[in-house]
Amino acid sequence: MPFPDIDPVAFSIGPLAVHWYGLAYVAGILLGWFYARRLVANGSLWKDGQSPITATHLDDFLVWVAAGIVLGGRIGYVLFYDFAAVSENPIRVIQIWNGGMSFHGGFLGATIAMILFARRNGIPVWSMFDTVAAVVPLGLFFGRIANFINGELWGRLSDMPWAVVFPTGGPFARHPSQLYEAGLEGIVLLLALALLIFRFRALKTPGTLSGTFVTGYGLCRIFVEFFREPDAQLGYLLGTNWLTMGMVLSLPMVAIGLWAVARARSAATTASAKA
Repeated sequence: MPFPDIDPVAFSIGPLAVHWYGLAYVAGILLGWFYARRLVANGSLWKDGQSPITATHLDDFLVWVAAGIVLGGRIGYVLFYDFAAVSENPIRVIQIWNGGMSFHGGFLGATIAMILFARRNGIPVWSMFDTVAAVVPLGLFFGRIANFINGELWGRLSDMPWAVVFPTGGPFARHPSQLYEAGLEGIVLLLALALLIFRFRALKTPGTLSGTFVTGYGLCRIFVEFFREPDAQLGYLLGTNWLTMGMVLSLPMVAIGLWAVARARSAATTASAKA
């Protein structure tokens, strides 16, 4: 299948070129903000009938989370994927066109931003985690679609009917792994979390939703890594032909997510017993 001829630049305003990737960040953050506002406004979803997070909190948090994602994403990419090159040429740290961003770094940056913001505003940290976790798949979906439009982060060689010949991937057909991630990390995970929120009232048990998200993302990412081409500067790890840095970074997420869910269930059981 030929690669669709989509210009990475969505539109230009004079000398300013607006890229789809930048629009993906904006769309993910704004739609996530809108969805989160709907969640915190619905008291029936929360313990004690009221969210500990207000719409004003979410408005203020936009700047915090944007900074956490961008700074964490770039620093994470440098540390996890491009450290050797940056050691030789430190200016690469600010050259975002050389490699771009790391989800795992952005995840850590956003987590730090959530903790600091929650403590500053007297918000229970786990409720803050849950609110953000509910909306993150929206950003993941748009981000992976933008990766596909940019013709980057493509998959391994494939002879499947839907394989794509990417402009920068040589003359060979490859898995459109960006679309696999958009479907799993974005759509499937978003629907699964929505089911937990609206059917099983997961927000009433702080930590359940965020733990489920972290576990779900880790599992989805590990699965897609079997189809995704590893970063050229790293390749496969430990002499294997399958282990990638994405898998290594996602394994702890699965463990941490499972721990968070178990902690939430234990806390809920203890609180019920005391009541």
